[in-house]
Amino acid sequence: MTMTVPNILTVLRLLAAPGVALMFLYFSRPAADWFALILFVSAAVTDWFDGYLARAWKQESKLGAMLDPIADKAMVVIALMVIVGYSSMSPWLVLPATFILFREVFVSGLREFLGDTAGTLKVTPLAKWKTTLQMVAIAVLFAQGVFEHYLGISVIGMNPDIFAGIMAGEIEDLHGLWWKEAGMAWAGNIGLLLLWLAAFLTLITGWDYFRKAVPFLKD
Repeated sequence: MTMTVPNILTVLRLLAAPGVALMFLYFSRPAADWFALILFVSAAVTDWFDGYLARAWKQESKLGAMLDPIADKAMVVIALMVIVGYSSMSPWLVLPATFILFREVFVSGLREFLGDTAGTLKVTPLAKWKTTLQMVAIAVLFAQGVFEHYLGISVIGMNPDIFAGIMAGEIEDLHGLWWKEAGMAWAGNIGLLLLWLAAFLTLITGWDYFRKAVPFLKD
């Protein structure tokens, strides 16, 4: 096995996956949200670079082909676990996350069962778009956590009537509460929308893989 630059980037992305969860164990929020966001986005960017460099430098390898989808799945699964774990368990968040996790487990099980014939389930362009959309949605949801906790810090000890007056524009906003609340709301709504779109593509690609595997599942 040759550790080329593309392979090193893939390994770093794989190691970054549990690192996202560790940020919330060793740092308090909102610092943990910031670190998780930066680590996740940096790792997601390498997902494009390692494939591009492997093709450009003709360094495509079996190791990279094996680790790349594992790193992608680890990033998505662990990040979703963290986001759901630190959320209010809203069904609007839990449901798409459940669909995504179910599909990943299901397709991985299919590939394991098919063994040598797993090449039938090659990654499709739609599946690549699905992964990209998942990562963008997760990054936006991490950004929501940043806004949410800066807003929380700003209103500690503040009278609820004063907060309501600031948000209504009746009291001068000296603490930037309006843009923090707006950022939290926009990031939350956009993140959820993107996550639902990703879940939709996830189910479509999962069904496509199952359809292709059916001939090999018959007795």
